[in-house]
Order: sequence, then structure tokens, then C-alpha cells
Amino acid sequence: MHTISTIVSRLRRATAITAIGLAACALASCASVETPAHLRPLSKESMMLLGKKGMDPAQPIFVRIFKDESELEVWKQRPDGRFYHFKTYPICNWSGELGPKLQQGDKQAPEGFYRVARTQMNPNSQFHLAFNLGYPNAFDKAHRRTGDALMVHGKCKSAGCYAMTDALIEEIYALARDSMAAGQEVIHVHAFPFRMSDANMQRHAANKWMPFWKTLKEGHDHFDVTRTAPEVAVCQRNYVVNVKMTANMSRIDPDGPCPRFERPTVSAFVPNPAEKFADERVLVKGLKERTASAPQPDWGVRSGLIKD
Repeated sequence: MHTISTIVSRLRRATAITAIGLAACALASCASVETPAHLRPLSKESMMLLGKKGMDPAQPIFVRIFKDESELEVWKQRPDGRFYHFKTYPICNWSGELGPKLQQGDKQAPEGFYRVARTQMNPNSQFHLAFNLGYPNAFDKAHRRTGDALMVHGKCKSAGCYAMTDALIEEIYALARDSMAAGQEVIHVHAFPFRMSDANMQRHAANKWMPFWKTLKEGHDHFDVTRTAPEVAVCQRNYVVNVKMTANMSRIDPDGPCPRFERPTVSAFVPNPAEKFADERVLVKGLKERTASAPQPDWGVRSGLIKD
């Protein structure tokens, strides 16, 4: 005769097995039902690359966008706390010109320091998959800039967004999804007008946005030197990069005076020659329909799909 506790134990085990079976069925596309795009796992090839680079899918990611080159970089944190290059993806399309977004309807893609939280991930986007950059951020609001719903998304069509091909946004979305599921609260996304080398800064020296870009370069260079995302605050209507505030940063008035702060000493990243492959640049081949010198048709507005 089975005891009551034995019966209960077996019932629990049966329930657990049933639940696992249902989950496996869903993941295996039971009854020919395709796995939704936002739930698709990383490809075998990408998982193998993560493994070769000593990267854990659960660790945080960091994203950099370069307009002029039409490229989006994904960096992955390793156990030493530094970020290492995972892949550089081609941006299929972006709209506007070099320079930040200023107002609703100007079709400019944003430039600046942005943060993406879980609530900004959109698995039901009409542009396949998307995540909201968080424009306008505190800096944008301090300058009375307007507009909303500025995304990184699929479909290769843009009116103020950074548009990827569907296949590439699926992989980028999966990388962000897995990191957030493991505990990453926000993903830092830094959007630059171009790769901020001294030569490029000189080439654009006469541009009216150069003072703004010099501040962006501070964040760009901090990451290049340290391989860590800089702390960024907004006060006196300016970005203040790599600072440690004495006040709670969330309470700083972007329009008001800067509180007392200190600039922490940065520890430069020193690559380990024995792990050279971990930092090897992987360039993904793909479509680039846009360069800064070749404006593209306003697909989103013309089709009535995007309002900004």
C-alpha cells in the first residue's frame, strides 16, 4: 500500500513532467506552430562563437551605433567585468543626416547616451522586433527636444529609427533578451554620428554639432580605454561623462546646476595575449542601404507606418 506522501510525491512528479513536456512541445513547434520571433534561440553558430570567446549568454551586453558607417556593435561582458567585441552588424537603413534628433517629424535618428529597460523591448512590433532607445532622455528633454517611439527594429525601413534586416534584429533582440532574463536591468546604447577617431573629428570640425560631438567622444573614448560603460549624468543641460555624483543621480535636475562630483580614476583595459580570439572583431555581412552622403526615401512616412 502506498502512503499518502508517496502518492502526493508521484502526483507532483507527474505534474512537473507534464509541464516540461508542454514546454518542450512549444519550443519544438508542436503541431507545426512556428516559434514566435521574440522567443527564437540564438543560432548554433552564434552560441559556438560565444563559447569560443569565453562569453556567457547570461552576461550583460553593451551596444554602440555609428551612423556614418551604418554599423551596430554588440559587446559582451566577460568574467573580468570588461566588455569584449562580439559582432558588428550592418544597419540596413537610417534616416536624416548626421546630428541629433531635435523635434517630432524631422526624421532624424537620435544621437546620444541611451538606456534600454525591459519595458522598452517590443516583441509585437509591426517592424518584426524592436527595442525603444528611450528618446527623449534627460538631455533631450532639457533641450526641449520632441518626438517618441525611436527604435532599433527590423524591416529595413526607417523614419527616425535604426532599421536592421529581420534576421539581424532577431539575433540582437535575442542577445538583449537573454541578458535581461539573467538580470541585466538596463542595456546602455551609445549612438554616435561616426566612429569618433581623431581623423573623423577633424574631418567634421566645421560642423555645427561639433561641441555636442566632443562630449559624445568622451563617452566613446572612455569605453575604448576601459571597456566599461561610463556613468553619464545630465546637469546644466549637458552630459557629464565618467562621474561619481555625491547626490542620487536620479534626482539631479537636468536644467539645474551640477552637484558636487568626482571623476573616478579609470583603469585601462589591458588585453591578454593568450585570449586574443576573445577580442577579435567579427563583421557580419549584410545589406546597407544608407550612408550619410546618400539620403534614402522616407519609406515610413510615405507608407504611413511610422509617425516619426
